[in-house]
Amino acid sequence: MDEVRLSVEQRSEFGKGAARRTRRAGKIPAVLYGHGSDPKHLSLPAVEFARVIRDHGRNSVITLKVDGERKSQLALTKTITVHPLKNYIEHVDLLLLKRGEKVTVDIPIVLTGDPVSGTLVNQDQDVLSVEVDALHIPEQLEVSLEGAEIGTQIHASDVTLPEGAVLLTEGDALVAAVNEAPTAESLEEPTEEEEGEAPAEAAAEESAAEESSE
Repeated sequence: MDEVRLSVEQRSEFGKGAARRTRRAGKIPAVLYGHGSDPKHLSLPAVEFARVIRDHGRNSVITLKVDGERKSQLALTKTITVHPLKNYIEHVDLLLLKRGEKVTVDIPIVLTGDPVSGTLVNQDQDVLSVEVDALHIPEQLEVSLEGAEIGTQIHASDVTLPEGAVLLTEGDALVAAVNEAPTAESLEEPTEEEEGEAPAEAAAEESAAEESSE
């Protein structure tokens, strides 16, 4: 993962009103914390930060140039809070890093390739939890299903990780399974439950008809 730089400002106002004013100014309220230091309240440039996330993923490592400070600080994008309806970034938590440090992150899993025809792929895990060098976090973990046969199962321990990374998700956790695709005929066949419901419905209709005739 490439390291990126971002110029940010310190915030002196707090609370919902101050956060709204920060966002109206085209910035995102953020907090930088870690290594026993006091939390530092920052304002991130919204457009530039959104570009970082788009280009480098949600586990972006950023070199922060804080306004008024001579020394840059290295930080990991830890939590991004997005408005549930309007889809803009409301707040960001940043974790202070040291070079060479390992961090725990959730890395997205991307399935690639096509299994044999007549199959259906079910993906059970969207991310894997991994401990990895902070400056070598991959954007995603690719799992190839090219030519996979029916019955193929990929578990967490089967996924290739970056050198030195440690898998924290249980190794036997199912990531993806290649199953036989249902046919049109099988979809049209009634299930045992539906077959049992039909006589019951017929009996109920018959009973209702007898009551009305009485």
